[in-house]
Order: sequence, then structure tokens, then C-alpha cells
Amino acid sequence: MGRLNWRGSMSRLLVQRAGLGLLTLVAISALLFFGTNMLPGDVAAALLGQQATPEALHNIREALGLNQPAWWRYLRWLSGVLHGDFGVSLASGRSVAGALMPRLGNTLVLALLAGVISVPLAVGLGVASAMREGGIFDRLTSILSLMSISVPEFFIGYVLVVVFAANLGWLPSLAMINPGMSLGERLAAITLPVMTLVLVVLAHMLRMTRSSLLSVMSTPYIEMAFLKGLNRSTVVLRHALPNAAAPIIAVIALNLGYLVVGVVVVEVVFVYPGAGQLMVDSVAKRDLPLVQACGLVFAATYVGLNTIADMVAILVNPRLKIPR
Repeated sequence: MGRLNWRGSMSRLLVQRAGLGLLTLVAISALLFFGTNMLPGDVAAALLGQQATPEALHNIREALGLNQPAWWRYLRWLSGVLHGDFGVSLASGRSVAGALMPRLGNTLVLALLAGVISVPLAVGLGVASAMREGGIFDRLTSILSLMSISVPEFFIGYVLVVVFAANLGWLPSLAMINPGMSLGERLAAITLPVMTLVLVVLAHMLRMTRSSLLSVMSTPYIEMAFLKGLNRSTVVLRHALPNAAAPIIAVIALNLGYLVVGVVVVEVVFVYPGAGQLMVDSVAKRDLPLVQACGLVFAATYVGLNTIADMVAILVNPRLKIPR
């Protein structure tokens, strides 16, 4: 009976987390839509330019639905998004989904490569640093991670360009991707952006892994494990790491979300044809449907990863696995 009640409470907790994630995403969509529509200037006048006669302005406002109330346009836009229709680009006249999806694929490739490298490396270095607390390795990783956190990502990108592209000539300075490029050429083109992202997120995850483990190491049951004669590596891996998993998973999800959402600066630095670069170009052209679609996709990625992290942290928490 107790196990059934425990499973029911766990299920309710997971459903609550998923529901909160959906409500958060709906709220973000409303802020995104109304915020972009409150930007100064007239969209119709910006599109027509010197041809902005009163009659032409009236016609384009009618065509774009700008004469309708904002709440009604939001509901229509949200309904279209739920059916996979993000609208039509004002600058190119193409489908927003058709323009966004190839760029989003490029961004996801960049984020996936950076995540595959940074997550296991950060967790491994964090665990190794916690095992050697106060040693040379621990001090060195702490200093280097603090330096990496203190430097903005665009500066790291420029330093990598100067070292590996300008001075050594090993890698291209711009991450230009063409359809006819081979796999090796594509990997060489995106190496510097991936290195920049890895250096940025690696430090955060490493420091959180180390601090979470060390905070658990001071608890009484860890002291009891040491008194039983277990060595430090066994105590860290078998006893401390499972109980420190929740904050580690949370910070990993935050940084994975950053790899997709915060990649805008890195894509601009290396002129990488991703969704972040597309969003910057759309803001410059005042292409509101494309800006809204990019913002919503980024928000959905960020909220989704954090919601999944909350649910995984609940499932792996040893304290919640015991029926009460």
C-alpha cells in the first residue's frame, strides 16, 4: 500500500512539473508576441519603404492583419504554431518554418557536438577534483574554470581565432557551411565555434559538480562510510554522487539550454549559418514572424530541457525512492 501511494505521489509530482513547463511556455509565447509588436516603428512602413503611400499602408495592414486587435492576432498565431504553422516571412515571403528549420538543424549540430564533449568532461573533471580536494589538480581546475567563467564567450572566440586561425593557420576563422563541403571540411569549419562553447559551459558544470559533491561529503552518513574503512573514490562514486545528482543534472540542463539559446553570440562571431544568426538578421530586417518563431523555438528548448532535468532529478533522488 505504501509503495502504491509512493508511486502515485511521484506520478503527481512529475505531472505537476510537466504542467508548469507548459504554462511557462505559454506565458513566454505571450510575452514574446506582445513584446515584438510593441517595438517602436511601423512594420508596414518599414516593409514598403519609400513606396509607403496611405493606400499601400492600408492594404498591407489589411493583408497582415495589423488592423485587428493584438489579442486576436496572438490567438491566431498561437493556434497556427500548435498546428506547425509559424506564418510567412515578411522579408522573403517564404514559409517561416521552411526558413527556420535548416538553420535550426545547424544550431543543433553545433550544440550537440559541444554537449557531447563538455558534459562527460565536466562531470569527470568535477568528480576527480572532488576526490583530490585541496591538491594541485583541484587548485588548477578551480583557477582555470574561474578564468573561463570570468571571460565572455565572444572574447574566447576571438582569442581562438587569433591563435588557431591567424597565427597557426590550422583552422578557418569563419564557420561557413556550403552544401558541397565534405564531412572533414564541415568539421574543420565548426571546430572553433564548438571549442568556444565547450570552454564556456565546461567551467560552470565542472564547478557545480565539485561543489555539489563536496557539500554532500560533509554529511554524517559520508563520515560513517569513511569510518567503515571505505576509500575516498568509493565513497564519492557510490554514496556522494547519487545524492548530489539533482543539482548536477539541473546545471547540466541549464548549460545544454545555453548551448542552443545562448549560441547567438558565437554564431555571430564566426558567421555560422544557424538559428541565432538568422534571428539577428530578422531583427535587423524587422521580420517579426521570423523573430517570434526563433524566440519561441529557443524558449521551448530551454524550458523543455529544464523540465526534463527537474523530472530526472526527481527520479534519481534516493530520498524520493523510499516509500513513506
